[in-house]
Order: sequence, then structure tokens, then C-alpha cells
Amino acid sequence: MNILFLNSIGRNKFGGGEKWMVNAAKSLLDKGHCVTLASRKSSRILNYSREKGVPTTVIEIHSDFSPLQTMKIARYLREKRIDVLICNLNKDIRVAGLAARIAGNTVVIARHGMLLCSKKWKHKVSLTKLCDGIITNSNTIKKAYAAYGWFPQGFVKVIYNGIVIPEQVEPVDFTSRFPGKKIIYSAGRLSEQKGFTYLIDAAAILCKTRNDLVFVISGEGKLEHELKNRVQSLGLEQSFIFEGFAADIYPYLKGSDLFVLASLFEGMPNVVMEAMAVEKPVVATDVNGARELMLDDVTGLIVPPSNPEALARAIGSIIDNPMRLASFGQAGRERVAEHFTIQKMAELLEMHLFEKIGEKQAER
Repeated sequence: MNILFLNSIGRNKFGGGEKWMVNAAKSLLDKGHCVTLASRKSSRILNYSREKGVPTTVIEIHSDFSPLQTMKIARYLREKRIDVLICNLNKDIRVAGLAARIAGNTVVIARHGMLLCSKKWKHKVSLTKLCDGIITNSNTIKKAYAAYGWFPQGFVKVIYNGIVIPEQVEPVDFTSRFPGKKIIYSAGRLSEQKGFTYLIDAAAILCKTRNDLVFVISGEGKLEHELKNRVQSLGLEQSFIFEGFAADIYPYLKGSDLFVLASLFEGMPNVVMEAMAVEKPVVATDVNGARELMLDDVTGLIVPPSNPEALARAIGSIIDNPMRLASFGQAGRERVAEHFTIQKMAELLEMHLFEKIGEKQAER
């Protein structure tokens, strides 16, 4: 197959969806397919793709409607004989999906790592007219889309995220920086979605009665100034540390005692999967995909979102119990190894794309 992954996310943005695209592209490349990943010039996802050995090209999409770009992409699809176009954002579908219809033979797949469409007419039109299917990573999203009544049977396909379980990880040495402290780690964009405000409040609750905890965060985003001000106003400067963006979070995960996801909504949170892969116990909010990925009280604890008290209780209930932490960590790694490997994801994705190509050919 000739496959083009397209992700027009901002140049400096990079998260779980981008990591999924690169991993999926690399896994299909390793299976012998001709794969290219397209995004904006000098974007983080293009740089990351090159580091992983995935061929790249530059395609700029800045709005929902761009006739010139549509015609350029249509020409590219014809020249490269692209069999499958996998798009990340809704504007990618509207611009490049239309290009695929003009080109004629390309299967268009929307990849929704979270709930990306609502009951708006523009979503209905673009996803039913310019798209041949949706790949998502959780059954909760599939059920939500089924309730819209727009899509035929089999249009929305659940393929769980997969990761490469690292064989060896050199942990960050937190003990030299924070001697005698227990490290609670989190990572993600510093945005409202990720719920870091609630994690800060949970830290404030815990630090009222103990001084042996340090919260370390990897990430950057538009709320950075606001979140740092909140930490300062609560007197947590020595207990809540912002590390900035980290392309590889495995060393931070490995060096920590506990991983926390405080998100308000997600698809299938890759970062939780990565934590489990390196035997790290997890406390996570009850967002889309969490209960499909985790087993509550087996691989970690699941708590309600937007609830700092619940986060604090869950963290406090296990952080002083090394045997329970180790048990959660081991169970998490076993679960990832059984259900969420990149090999399993690649096999299911490859099979699905062949099926969609077959359906397209049968229509002609």
C-alpha cells in the first residue's frame, strides 16, 4: 500500500495523537508498505518522524477551505498513487478529503484519538461525504458517534493504541535533586483539558500534612504562566516542578514513584499506557478509554475528573505502600504486553486498511 499520514497540527504542538501517527506510520513502513507523513514545515511531528526513520513531506493546511491546497494535494495523491490517506484534524478531512475525491481512488480515513466531532452540520457533511471511515481508540467514542445516527455499520472502527515497550530505560535521577522525596509524575500539554489545575490543588491538599512529596510535570502550553502562578500562590514552589517539554518521557516515568493523569477528557491516553509499560502504577481520572486501558485497583486507581480531593485521596492511599505500588506496576506492564503492543495495533490497522481499499475498489 501507498499510505499518506496527514497532520496539520501547529508546528510546536506534539502530543499523544502525533506520537500515534508516527508509531503507526513506522510500523506500517516496517511491514513493507510505502509510507509518508505530512505536516507543516519545521514542525515537531516532522522532526520526530525523521528521527524514527519515517519519510516526510511538507503539506500546509491552515483553514477549513483552501482551493489551492486542495488542488495541490489532489495532484500529489495522483502522482504518488496514494491508496490511503489518514487525516488527523477535521480541517485535514475538509481540505485533503476533498482532494482525494478529486483524485478519485484514494481511501480517506479520519483518525480520532478523542471525540472530535459534535452534532454540527459541517462535521456531518465532511465525515460522511469526504471520508470513508473513522479509526478511533476507544469504544466510548464509537458509542458516542453511533448515537449521532450518521454513520453506517462498520464506518467507525476501534483499534487500540499500541506502543513499543522499551527494553531498557535509564531513569532520571530524582534522588540527587530531591533527596528523601517521593516523586509523583505527570506529562501533557499545559492546557485545560489535561486538568493540571486540579492536580495542583490535590498537591496542596497533600502538602498540608506532609513534606515528602514532589510533583514533577513534563509539558508546555498556553496555561503555563497561569499554572505557575497558581503554584506560587499556594506556596508549592518547592513541591510542584515544571520541567518543560520532553520528547521522551520514559526516563522520567522510570525515575518516579507514581504517575498521575488528571485529564478532563481523553481518547485512549497514550501516556498512561507508557507509564504502565515501564511498570509504573497509575492514578487516572475516569475519562474516555481509561477503563479500557486500566483495570481499577489492579493496575492503578481510577478517580472522578475535576475532583482534587479524590486525586489527593488516591495518591495518599498508595504512595506509602511500596508493595501495592509494585503490584500495580507489574500488572500494568503485563496488560500492555498482552493488549497494547505496536505489533498488535499494526496488524489490525493493516488489515483494516486492506479492507477499506477492497470496499473502494468494489464501488468502482
